[in-house]
Amino acid sequence: QVQLVESGGGVVEPGGSLRLSCAAAGIIFRIYTMGWYRQVAGHPRELVATITGGTTQYTDSVKGRFTISRDNAKNTVYLQMNNLKPEDTAVYYCNAVNPYMAGSALWGRGTQVTVPS
Repeated sequence: QVQLVESGGGVVEPGGSLRLSCAAAGIIFRIYTMGWYRQVAGHPRELVATITGGTTQYTDSVKGRFTISRDNAKNTVYLQMNNLKPEDTAVYYCNAVNPYMAGSALWGRGTQVTVPS
């Protein structure tokens, strides 16, 4: 069964840290571009970070605070979030895209991250 399952969300004070995990099943994980997106209710989903092989990209607002990484042996992608801010509050979604197959995007169900102001 093809699925992405996120974990690791929660409530953390400003300046704190969380690590999100996304376990993938049913795909050839190592060839996929993995990403983290986030969405606040009433707003579009926005890209946070992606990793393709060892190449990473980040949206400007998280550069220097968030780190995306992957463990191909465990079919898992991580998002280490440090120095969290209230504006990081959102539902975080894991995304997987096969670069060799159009229309292959997969999504997890999301995990809530809350940073109180």
